[in-house]
Amino acid sequence: MAPDEVHQGVVIDYNDTMTVSGTMNKSFVLMLLLLAGALGTWYLTYAGYNTLPIAIGGAVVALILVLVSAFKPDYSSYLAPGYALFEGLFIGAVSAIFEAMYPGIVIQAVGATFVTFLICLGLYRFGIVKVNERFRSMVIAATLAIATYYLVSWLFSLFTSFVPVHYGNSMMSIGISVFVIIIAALNLFLDFDMIEQGAQRKLPKHMEWYGAMGLMVTLVWLYIEFLRLLSKLASRD
Repeated sequence: MAPDEVHQGVVIDYNDTMTVSGTMNKSFVLMLLLLAGALGTWYLTYAGYNTLPIAIGGAVVALILVLVSAFKPDYSSYLAPGYALFEGLFIGAVSAIFEAMYPGIVIQAVGATFVTFLICLGLYRFGIVKVNERFRSMVIAATLAIATYYLVSWLFSLFTSFVPVHYGNSMMSIGISVFVIIIAALNLFLDFDMIEQGAQRKLPKHMEWYGAMGLMVTLVWLYIEFLRLLSKLASRD
């Protein structure tokens, strides 16, 4: 090797890479933002205002931000907080409506979501449930199937007299809700794995926001499904 030969190298600053603790901290921030938005529409709903347009608008904007983040994860540090706020507008209005119909249902759904999160985290943390390619493929396929079913059912109900089987409080409808909750819970393992793998691979720091956003999306889905299941059970009493 010549004495004046220069080799270029890449220096990794580990303060600028993704960590599990950093992602959890950002998840906490997103949760606070979501709660702030939710409290706003909750208060307005109970004050007698029609918050349906705000809820729909919040849900649409939140969905757009999630889709943009999926294709542009490097913008997640801006998109994730916006998602949490707008999703909170939707969650607050929907929760207030369910609470007015079935008093006490919101705290039950929140508790069920929190307990499910802790159980799944424990199962993942202690290696009882391991995420491999087969597990990932099955969960993703089931999730896409549910999304497709919901979309097709909604479109049919808009333009025809078709009543989707998951509507109402029949045992079939309740069974579907239980199945969807199980799939939503399994998605938590994919979120945990993505966060852990991202930290191990030293992904860029903005991926902490991306991972936190993905975890928040799953928790919101799980909460909504618990609300639906509990409302079906309550309506049978």
